[in-house]
Parts: sequence; structure tokens; C-alpha cells
Amino acid sequence: MQDAERALKLQIIQTCLDMDRRGLNQGTSGNVSARWGDGLLVTPSGLSYATMAPEDIVFVGMDGTASGRHAPSSEWRFHRDILRDRPDLSAVIHAHPTYATALAMLGEAIPAVHYMIAAAGGSTIRCAPYATFGTGELSRHALDALQDRTACLLANHGLIACGPSLSRALWLAEEVETLSRQYAIARQIGTPAILPDEEIARVLEKFATYGPRSKD
Repeated sequence: MQDAERALKLQIIQTCLDMDRRGLNQGTSGNVSARWGDGLLVTPSGLSYATMAPEDIVFVGMDGTASGRHAPSSEWRFHRDILRDRPDLSAVIHAHPTYATALAMLGEAIPAVHYMIAAAGGSTIRCAPYATFGTGELSRHALDALQDRTACLLANHGLIACGPSLSRALWLAEEVETLSRQYAIARQIGTPAILPDEEIARVLEKFATYGPRSKD
């Protein structure tokens, strides 16, 4: 195994452990992938994160052919389809965090109740219609919900968060769960105010230059 490949596999495993530690996932649910070569590396099906080793991570080509000592995650298809169709993304996280999943059970998009909605790329976080896990239908629904976005909910299922790196995708997954929790609490108190699209457009513009960057 190449050093770079092993390092990426270790990073995938660490991301899985971090999901559990941050309360974004539990048990063997959820899955993680990262772009590698002409395909992707993805977590195996039904294997505990705590016992996972680099040799357990599965390579899946863009043609859907898997190689490794385990079967890939049952959700490998939408991981493959997202990375195939979105060259701006290099990592995909799928999880079942409590509040985001509760909202997904309602089949509702998350509206712009906080400016951090823009972290996912727009004025809403869409909820993809329900389809059986692991199917091409679910993958198509997810791709539609992710159009111009980097996160979505999956009805009666969970969330997907993507990014240019595993760390960024994990950060976004946690942001979506935080926003979901805040939205759920606000709905218990009253009717949340929705920020106008014009404000979210301003936030998106400010996000483009937010954070540390070179002066050169």
C-alpha cells in the first residue's frame, strides 16, 4: 500500500471516529468516502469504526467495481455518483445525527433561519425524497438535492455533507446538525424568522473571503 493511500485511509477512519465522538453517528451506521486516483476510497459495510484498519477501506472505481477484502458501504453508489458528478468535491460524509435526522423524518428543507445556512451553499438545505438505502433512486434524489449545495437531508434517513477535504466535510456535517438542533428548538418556542435570499447572497459573498489566507 502506498504511503499516501495509507494516510488517506487512516484519515477516513479518524473521520469516522470523530463522527461518533461528536455525536453525529452511532454504531456502524453512516459512511465516509474520499476521492482517490480514478475512483474513491470508502468505508466497508457493517464494520465497527473502532476496529477498522487501513486494509479494511475499500476502493471503488467510477465504473462501480470494488476491490478490497470487504464489500463497500451499502451507500457506495451515492458516494461514487457525487464524486463523479462534482469535481469541486473530494470527500463525502453520510451520517444519522439526531436533530438532522428528526427534520429529515418530516421531509422538510431547512430554511434560512440562521446565516450559517450559507455554509452549505445556498438559502436552504434541501431534503431529498425518500428512497430505499443503497439504490440508484436514492442516489439520483441526493444529486438533485445537492445541486449548487454541499449538504442535504435524506427523507426518513439522515444527512449528506461534502467538501474539498474530509476535515471540511466533517465540519459541515457538524454545522448542519447544530443548525438542525437550533431550528428544532426555535420551532418549539415559536415561529422562526426566515432571512431573505438577498441577505444569504451577501453572506455567501462574505464567506468567499472569510478565514485565513495569504497576503500575496
